[in-house]
This record gives sequence, C-alpha cells and structure tokens, in this order.
Amino acid sequence: MFSVFLPFAAGYYLSYLFRTINTLISEPLSAELGLNAGSLGLLTSVYFLIFGAAQIPIGILLDRFGPRRVQSALLLAAALGAALFGASNGLLSLLLARAMIGLGVAAALMAGLKAIVLWFPRERVALMNGYMIMLGALGAVTATRPAEWLLNAMGWRGIFEVLAITTFAAAFLIFLAVPESKIAQQARPAGLRLEAIFRDRRFWRIAPLSASCVGSAWSLQALWAAPWLRDVEVVNREALVTQLFVMAIGVCAGALLLGTIADRLRRRGVGSETLLAVMALLFVLAELTLIVRLPLPSMVPWSVVAVVGAATVLSYATIAEYFPTELAARANGSLNVLHFGWAFAVQCGTGLILEQWPLQDGHYPLIAYQVAFGVSVAVQVAALAWFSVPWIRELGGWIVRPLLHHHSRRGDSVEAIIPPADISIMEAYDSVEW
Repeated sequence: MFSVFLPFAAGYYLSYLFRTINTLISEPLSAELGLNAGSLGLLTSVYFLIFGAAQIPIGILLDRFGPRRVQSALLLAAALGAALFGASNGLLSLLLARAMIGLGVAAALMAGLKAIVLWFPRERVALMNGYMIMLGALGAVTATRPAEWLLNAMGWRGIFEVLAITTFAAAFLIFLAVPESKIAQQARPAGLRLEAIFRDRRFWRIAPLSASCVGSAWSLQALWAAPWLRDVEVVNREALVTQLFVMAIGVCAGALLLGTIADRLRRRGVGSETLLAVMALLFVLAELTLIVRLPLPSMVPWSVVAVVGAATVLSYATIAEYFPTELAARANGSLNVLHFGWAFAVQCGTGLILEQWPLQDGHYPLIAYQVAFGVSVAVQVAALAWFSVPWIRELGGWIVRPLLHHHSRRGDSVEAIIPPADISIMEAYDSVEW
C-alpha cells in the first residue's frame, strides 16, 4: 500500500513547493519585473484562486476515475505552467503560468487523500493524512535553504525550469507505478450527490473554522511572512531564510504530530474536531502576539502559524467521518474550495491593505500589517464562536439541568407537606359527623 501512497506524496510535495517558493523569490522577482505589493499579492494568490475553483470538479473526477489518472494528467499541466513561468517577462504571462500551475497541482492533496481512503482502514485515516501532509510539507522545506542555494546559482527562472522537469517526471511516475483501484472503478451508488455535502450541518460547522485558520496560515507562510520579517522585524536575508526554514520544518512536524495525536485521541473517543478547535485558539493567540508585538521571539508565533497550516490533517479526518467513501473526494474538495478561497482573499487582500500606507524607507509600516492581520483574526474568532455553539449549548445544559432537578425536588417536597385543597376539603367533609 505504501507503493501507492508514496507517489501521491511526491505529487503533494511538488504542490507545496510551488505554493511556498513565492516567499523566497518574491524579492528578486519584484526587483526584476517592477512588481508592487498589490501586483505581487495578485500574482501569488491566483494560484489559490484557480486551485480552489477546481476542487469540486476535480473531486468528482477523482471519485469517478480514481486518483491515478486524474493526478498524472493534471501534473502535466503544472509542468507546462512552470516552464512558462520561468520564461515569462510580464505580469500577464506570469499570471497565466501561475494559473496553469494552480490547476495542475489542484488534485495533488485530494488525490492522496482519496488514495488513503481507498487503500487504508478508516481508523488509520488521520494518521495516514498526517504522514501525507508531512511528506508534502517537505516541499516547504525545499523552498527555503535548498532553494536559496539554487536561487544564487541559477536565478528564479532556473528554479522553475528544474521544477518543470521534476513535475513531468512525477506525472509519469504516478501513471506508471500506481495500480488502478478497483473501488475507484465501481459505479457511483445512487443518491450520493454533491448536494448532500452542502446540506449537511456538520460540514457548515467545521468549514468556516478550518478555512479561516488554515487558509490564513497558508497565505502567511506562502508570502507575507517574509515581508513581515523584513519590514517589521528588520532581519537580514540570512536570518529570513533561516526562519522560513524553521517554519517549514514546523509544518512537517506539525502534520506528523497532529496526525499521531488525533489517532490516539480517537481511540479514547475524542474526535479530531476537538483538536482542531484547540489549534484554532492557539492560532488566534499567535496572531495577536504578532499584532500587539508582545515581547516574545517572533520564531514562536510564526512556528504556531506554520503548524496550523498542517491542521488539514484534522479537517480531512473529520470530513472522512462525516461522509461515505464514495463521497470522500467531493467532500474534501468542497472543503478545499473554502480553504483556498480564503487563502486567495487573505493573500490578495493583505497586499491591497498594505498599499494604503506609503512606504517608509522601502518598508511598509507596522500599522499596515496590524490592520491586515487583524481582519483575518476577526474572521477566525467569529468562526471559532460559530463552531463552539453546540458545545456552549451542551455546557449550558449541564449547568441548567441540575438546577431544574433541584427545583423540581423542592416542589415535590412542598406538595408532599401541603396536600391539594380539594383533597383537604374532602377529608374534612368525610370526618364530620351529622
């Protein structure tokens, strides 16, 4: 089964590498092509826009044709997009190439998740999701120190030429090495429709929280961590790359850790959604630490941001419990629409907010980042409150029920001491001698 798992992990690795390489190349790319914060935010966020828009159609294709054929075909489009990106000289061609990359790797995660659901027992889904995301997150590690070496040796264009060749190779590996799943070839059972996902209240309870936290974490790590470190922390290039490397390690470790914890908590009857709520609370606290500039090393809150980027381990495991195997890819795709839609909004919107303040010695001021990050935090707090409503109601029930029970017992005792009026009258009437 691991011979099936590892090729899809390689595809997700490339997806993560394409997503996070922008943080490293944003400065030389902007310098060469004259891109401002708004243009840079749009260029990098179009990946999330196309990625998110393709999730539901790709989910349907994965459920119908299986992950092997869908993933290998789309990776060819990603390879062509990488080649075009490396040869582009203007914003329009860069946007087209970035869109092709986003479409090409849009199935990378879902194909792996679908393969896990097909080939592994349900009680191991959270743990295998953790392995999958951990291996894929190594792409974020590659996008730091190793990519910095390549950047110095061959420039950002050379990096994308290497990515194009590697992606072509991954597409052929998946097509040739992965066997076809018999489950994926079965006819879709009647009654399993996309509407069943969007009408499910459990989906709409978890989706806003997962999207607002995971999408923001992806956006921050994929682009805005580096500008923050340059403009607010005022670190040099060496320190910046080092911190990005630590954050990338945090994603890998976080995926493995969250998957393992979720697997053990499941054995004790605790669902993955509880751990997701805890991670969301930690994420909000980490962002507030950055916004209000608490006297902590910035590595601490940024590491929390990185770990939350791997919290999809918990989201997808929860979704796998909500829906049958035949709907797994479409359910994950529906959740991914919100993940990447919010990531696009945050990544693009942050650039637009920053542009509302003039540059000061080539840097955006702290207040600009505080406003941009604060908008995301407000949405996350609202989503966490919405997610917690059933728990709050249950907690209220625990508090109210004993009070009502106590009041009921007191009422019974009073009734036992003071008999009803009609009974008293009858007893008095019967006792009278005529």
